[in-house]
Amino acid sequence: MKKWYLISAVCLLGLGIIFYDHFLKFNTVVEEKFQGRLWELPARVYARPLELYPGMRLAPDLFEKELNLMGYQNTGNMSGLDAPGKYVRTANRFELFCRPFNFGDEQMPERRFYIKIENNRVVNLQTSPDRTDKTMERLDPVIVGGFYPSSMEDRILVTLDQTPPLLGNAIICVEDKTFYSHYGIDPKSIFRAMLINLKNRRMSQGASTITQQLARNFFLTKEKTLIRKFNEMIMAAALELNYSKADILEAYINEVYLGQDGNRAIHGFGLAAYFYFGKSLTDLRPHEIALLVGMLKGPSVYNPRRYPDRAMDRRNLILEMMEKQGLVSQALLKKFLAAPLDIIENPVRGHSPFPFYLDLVKRQLLQEYKEADLKTMGIRIFTTLDPQVQLAAEHSVTDFLKQAPAGLEAGVVVTARASNEVQALVGGKDFRYKGFNRALDAKRPIGSLVKPAVFLTALERPSTYTLVTPVDDNPVRVPNPDGSYWSPENFDKTHHGQVKLYQALVHSFNVPTVRLGMNLGVESVLDTLEKMGLDHKPAAFPSVLLGSLEMSPLQVAQTYQTLASGGFFTPIKCIRSIYRPDGQVLQRYPLTIEQRLDPGAVFLLNKMLQAVVKEGTGKSLKKWVSDDLGIAGKTGTTNDLKDSWFAGFSGNRLAVVWIGRDDNRSAGLTGSSGALQIFGRLMSRIPNAPLDLQAPGNVEWAVIDAQTGYLTQKTCPDAMAVPFLKGSTPTRLHSCTSKAKTRYNDQETKKKPNILMDWLKEIFK
Repeated sequence: MKKWYLISAVCLLGLGIIFYDHFLKFNTVVEEKFQGRLWELPARVYARPLELYPGMRLAPDLFEKELNLMGYQNTGNMSGLDAPGKYVRTANRFELFCRPFNFGDEQMPERRFYIKIENNRVVNLQTSPDRTDKTMERLDPVIVGGFYPSSMEDRILVTLDQTPPLLGNAIICVEDKTFYSHYGIDPKSIFRAMLINLKNRRMSQGASTITQQLARNFFLTKEKTLIRKFNEMIMAAALELNYSKADILEAYINEVYLGQDGNRAIHGFGLAAYFYFGKSLTDLRPHEIALLVGMLKGPSVYNPRRYPDRAMDRRNLILEMMEKQGLVSQALLKKFLAAPLDIIENPVRGHSPFPFYLDLVKRQLLQEYKEADLKTMGIRIFTTLDPQVQLAAEHSVTDFLKQAPAGLEAGVVVTARASNEVQALVGGKDFRYKGFNRALDAKRPIGSLVKPAVFLTALERPSTYTLVTPVDDNPVRVPNPDGSYWSPENFDKTHHGQVKLYQALVHSFNVPTVRLGMNLGVESVLDTLEKMGLDHKPAAFPSVLLGSLEMSPLQVAQTYQTLASGGFFTPIKCIRSIYRPDGQVLQRYPLTIEQRLDPGAVFLLNKMLQAVVKEGTGKSLKKWVSDDLGIAGKTGTTNDLKDSWFAGFSGNRLAVVWIGRDDNRSAGLTGSSGALQIFGRLMSRIPNAPLDLQAPGNVEWAVIDAQTGYLTQKTCPDAMAVPFLKGSTPTRLHSCTSKAKTRYNDQETKKKPNILMDWLKEIFK
């Protein structure tokens, strides 16, 4: 008998040593895991927040589309406006219940406000329901997307004090009633489960405490074996030894799996609240909390979108359990049992609604951050994307391409004229497909888009060139290195003799452009392009003067922005700021400006670009927007009509459009018949400020005779006002008889109207 006691004692001692050894090992793992970063948190990318104020331009339909992208629900009537994330629209009036949001520089609470729009302008902005006038309101931004870890787990971290007390109590009520009295393991529950499993002859009943579930999710697999169960209990004991009940419950609330969104896994109640109800965890009502807690048993089995009846039964069962525990009163129970599921139909998805733009954001981030950090640090990235401009760009591409030849593709970049922030980016006609990004990677010959660089180079030499300097449009032969000759032709296959410099650009004549560029020197033109923002220097072949160099729409946008800003270079950007998960600023991207070009020469060039749109190759733009906007722009067409381009800017926006085929076959479109038509549609859909070019200090105006280019009197028949760089103004006088009268001063004159002079006076006024 003593022998068996000894053997038993040795066995128990051995088991104790094994248990202790396992405990020490697992205890070390638990301590290391919980003292470090508990989760790999994806980076979350946001659009610019929409700031509303009286007087701002705002199209009601685009505003509503942005609300839908934000996950806001139109309740249809005021009685349904009972929680954040909802709105009511009546004609062009909106009543919103806004979600709370931390903008980094400001924490905005939930609130209600009213906005009225007339003629695409905000005319009234008031708090609701007391109707107190407000000067500004800022809405939580659209989620552009995220960068996810390899596990594809997504979550919104919350602290215990950021969760409604009812949530923790409901979890304990359903999952672990003895949570606050056990030390990680509940022996009674284990014994009861063992009896049931023995009776059923299979592992059908679990007895895991909340602590054991947390240990399994963090450290172990979900296989149902005795070894895994043994390890789970040791892990649970180690958790209880090192951490408080509050720590364990908080970790559980953030860890649990609550559904699937494509390949993105929804973890934690913080994200689940947004995914299923479109609002924050603190705004959940008791029947909504009951639904999420009920899903712990099986998120796929009780998925309320796929199995609403099953989810409803499970939710009501949880509500009844909560009532028995005193968490919900009998009166409220009846109310909540009769309540609908209230699941939002269109949650904010994990996949980006704007993958091409997200691609640009990632490329800029990878210049400063490691990709692994983007997927694990939980940073919040605030971008410059304007969802309303983005949607307008997409719709404009769709509208045009559906009536264009099949197989065409497009790339569009829209920036803010002053800051060069990218407001929209279209990388192809399949907007939701993350494929070849033509806005960034389709480097194609730019055709006549290069010509402003040629003419700007000339205008920066005011002793030789002014707007009215004659240039030769007679045939030209340029020798090639192999002894052959290049003989460029105009698009209309005709020559126009001597033309004024401005006419050559306005009508996009090739021959005088080549002559001018050869006289200036191809290297000089390329230097100008580099100052404008071109990030590489092409070979200095004469064909560069007609746009043989290849650029992407984004690169074109960078160069034209320097023109649009009056000669001041600002690097293109799509990120404003980055915040850590704790709200601390990680990085800001301030505006940087560098003067690279003579503002006076750029002013003269931009006057010509306005003339391109008013009377030149871009005149069909008037079909879409009013001449009063004064848009400046340039068409571009390459050989055999393979590429169609347009780049232009208003007072507040710049846009570049490319149309072509991926296989480089002919698109069959000129810049005017193709890209300009998308540009026009886009500009007609978004608010634009007029382009009012202000002459810098080194520009002066003079009245000259249009035929001779000499100074003359205002009353002369062919008199016109033209801007010149100081020092280049003509000094020779052209006199006309004192009896000569211009038709602007004498309505009875029988002189035939001079249409050319008419529009010149208009564009140079």
